Amino acid sequence: MSALFNFEVHTPYRPFFTGRVESITLTLVDGEIGIYAHHAPFTAPSVSCILRIKDDNGVTRSAFVTEGILEVKDHKDVLMVDAAEWPEEIDPDRAHAAIQEAEENLKSASFKLEVDRAKAKLRRAEFRLKAWEMRK
Repeated sequence: MSALFNFEVHTPYRPFFTGRVESITLTLVDGEIGIYAHHAPFTAPSVSCILRIKDDNGVTRSAFVTEGILEVKDHKDVLMVDAAEWPEEIDPDRAHAAIQEAEENLKSASFKLEVDRAKAKLRRAEFRLKAWEMRK
């Protein structure tokens, strides 16, 4: 069995996950990363993505997370995000509606800020659907 480390995911509304894990995988602004015990400490921004958590029993569970900050330390790793949802918590109809709205916003956007917001909304909705499709 691999070495374990403490990992937490927090949103402004609830502690989403707390436990000892074997590994986590998520996407940072510059690409996907896997974290294992004894990883070098760092802090980095993350993007909306599928978070994969391999627990202390070797079982991998996936969740949708929005953009946030990952902090890797010697004693525990913490991911702070705006929202996090297990696949069974996701409303696929809401995600489909958000995709349509984001695509319409992209078509009508005339300023970079509007384009960036629409792209971020589209990414969140697409990853919500992807996570929902991963439910057991």
